[in-house]
Amino acid sequence: MEIYLKTNEEIELLRESSLLVSKTLAELAKVIKPGISTLYLDKIAEEFIRDNGASPAFKGYNGFPASICTSINEQVVHGIPSDKVFLKDGDIISIDCGTYKNGFVGDSAYTFCVGNVSDEVKCLLETTKESLFEGIKYAVEGNRIGDIGYAVQSYCEKAGYSVVREMVGHGVGRTMHESPEVPNYGRRGMGKMLREGMTICIEPMINMGRKELVFESDGWTTRTKDRKCSAHFEHAVAIRKGYADVLSDFDIIEQVLKQQNNN
Repeated sequence: MEIYLKTNEEIELLRESSLLVSKTLAELAKVIKPGISTLYLDKIAEEFIRDNGASPAFKGYNGFPASICTSINEQVVHGIPSDKVFLKDGDIISIDCGTYKNGFVGDSAYTFCVGNVSDEVKCLLETTKESLFEGIKYAVEGNRIGDIGYAVQSYCEKAGYSVVREMVGHGVGRTMHESPEVPNYGRRGMGKMLREGMTICIEPMINMGRKELVFESDGWTTRTKDRKCSAHFEHAVAIRKGYADVLSDFDIIEQVLKQQNNN
């Protein structure tokens, strides 16, 4: 499939959509605690996105019924919010969110701790997030897709974790999934050449145990086969000459988390 290179103006519109995702995730960070339902999070997200002049990019996408994906513990991605699923102390929840504004899609994900999470699981989250930034270092004109995947894979496998194969990152623009695919594994110097104006989502999905996935009965939710925890972090990135231009922003989310920890 063809890869669409974006103009600077288009990248700024993508940045606006992506920052709205970050702000939405920060709104959710304010309310994540034991006892709340994942459907409650979905309602907050949809309301906030619409109040900011955008629409939820996920809702209705290939039939997906909600505005965010909520994947808990061993669920990897694409968990469906429900009024029957309540967060418990010690859980982790990956929230993947998309917005559509001014003709462009924003897409980002963050894995949150619910209450008191074990040090072992916190270490998985930290490594997964760090691997995202390791991959982003290579999202520069002249490198190749395999350079990004290799950076993520080698960082996580060195720490004793495994990398999901079936789910990958992707190009992003006027639609949610554009070319090229961006795997979280690969070989240096292989894959499509990165060119200025390409916009991609890099999203490590990293498992504490084995890499194998299974689909749950809803046809959307994926979970680890061995039921060990999985973490997921995602940034939208524009390829530039000499640097990677990150369009979404975890600082907005982490300021909220820091405030809550101080309270």
